[in-house]
Amino acid sequence: MFERFTKDTRAVVTEAVREATRLRSPEIDPLHLLVALTRFPRGGAAALLDALDVALDDVRAQVERARRRGGVSETDAQALEGLGIDVDAIVAHVESEHGPGALTGGWRRTGGHIPFGSAAKRVLERTLRETVGLGQRTIGGEHLLTALAVVPGPAADVLAGQGLTPDLLRTALRTAS
Repeated sequence: MFERFTKDTRAVVTEAVREATRLRSPEIDPLHLLVALTRFPRGGAAALLDALDVALDDVRAQVERARRRGGVSETDAQALEGLGIDVDAIVAHVESEHGPGALTGGWRRTGGHIPFGSAAKRVLERTLRETVGLGQRTIGGEHLLTALAVVPGPAADVLAGQGLTPDLLRTALRTAS
């Protein structure tokens, strides 16, 4: 599958590894892939986001918020709020006791290989399906972005919070082709 990745998409995956390393994450997850996509302003994903009037900085800010919550998605936070649980208040309390970013999961030992987590693997597998579904041969950042919107989890929630559904992204890709 990786042989079908464009040069830019390979660079995104490499950047996701760097992001996971920087955050001392035990594995590469979809949020690492999403942040990595936003670091390539000339890539296919950035062009697609721009066409849909979504700012890269806004996506990064929402990823940071999801990370601060320890991976609790916006959807889950809203459900918990319905039960009287304020996730942001809990995060603020934990951070006041244990320091900023206490829930971000930065506990991996230094050095060594960082594996792709199961959710990131599902995203990469879905990326191939999205590419084939559009009748295309090479896998670009725009296909990775669409896959991130499809696979349930915090990255999909971040994109949904920006109004980016899988169907909207697919339609925009077909229009651009």
